[in-house]
Amino acid sequence: MFSTLIAAASLLAVAQQAHAGTTLDAIKKKGFVQCGISDGLPGFSYADANGKFTGIDVDVCRATAAAVFGDASKVKYTPLTAKERFTALQSGEVDILSRNTTWTSSRDGGMGFIFRGASTIMTASAS
Repeated sequence: MFSTLIAAASLLAVAQQAHAGTTLDAIKKKGFVQCGISDGLPGFSYADANGKFTGIDVDVCRATAAAVFGDASKVKYTPLTAKERFTALQSGEVDILSRNTTWTSSRDGGMGFIFRGASTIMTASAS
């Protein structure tokens, strides 16, 4: 179920980009998805000792590559700070941005938010 949700969100992201121009054609021509991720956020995107990125944001990137190319490995990662992320997306340095980003009405005008989530704080029941 979760994999289907990620794949659907990824397809929508790519489709929205393609509608806005020739982004999808450019991605297909170069042969990979350039994905902007956070740097060093365990559980979301984190490079292990071998430099391999893992986490849910990385999984979204891989699902997007699988949707476009039929191959989840056709992705390259660009770790971005919070300050760099929007410039990288708007300039075309990255094709998609898959990292912690809050939605605001001012941000909605220049970028297409595909997946909106909610924050939850959990504690042990004994605490």
